[in-house]
Amino acid sequence: MANSISLDQVVTNAKSNEITAIPKLLEMLALEGAIVTIDAMGCQTGIAQKIIDLGGDYVLNVKGNQRTLRDGIEQVFADFLDDNPPERPVRMCHEKRKAHGRQESRWCYVGEVPKTLPGRERWPGLKAIGMVISNTTRDGKECADIRYYILSKKLSAKRFSKVVASHWAIENQLHWQLDVTFREDHSRIRKGHADVNFSALRKTALVMLKNETSNKVGIKNKRLTAGWDDDYLLKVLVG
Repeated sequence: MANSISLDQVVTNAKSNEITAIPKLLEMLALEGAIVTIDAMGCQTGIAQKIIDLGGDYVLNVKGNQRTLRDGIEQVFADFLDDNPPERPVRMCHEKRKAHGRQESRWCYVGEVPKTLPGRERWPGLKAIGMVISNTTRDGKECADIRYYILSKKLSAKRFSKVVASHWAIENQLHWQLDVTFREDHSRIRKGHADVNFSALRKTALVMLKNETSNKVGIKNKRLTAGWDDDYLLKVLVG
């Protein structure tokens, strides 16, 4: 994320889903010392084990597909917020951000795994649980959200907040850009391996456009300029 680079991708089988593709993708990456963040679909014991085996740590979003675990984490933090002393200490940080007409207040809580957490023994390397409460205001409308996490590494509240924020930055700065700038979701390229190849080309082009900083405009306008101006296109290609 720090380098804005998409390292690899795996195509899911028509009769399969991300759960089977994620372990294959993880095996292609050097995870030693890295923290891997995955959405709730990837919150699976086998995937957690794969990350640990490859020398990494995980921060996994927990939702309804792991309901017992999620409810247990929710109860731990509910007791903490109700001033009931938790079994293990909980750390907290509060951050405010303002960008693109949006104001966000974020409260991040992280603590060691309590012995009473249901199913804790199923999760390899599990060391901490986390909760993020965000309150976002945009165009006068407020939206509140609560997310729960499991971690294989003890992190400070600020570090945990940064990891979670970096995960969502991938959604905003990569997936959103690919859709808006390159209209990837509207692509009907399907024949052979063309869809995979074009996906890789779009990501490569996006990285090049981001790294070209002389033209102080958005990615979409940079792409247009590169199409109109061969000199600027060369500047984008050679960095």
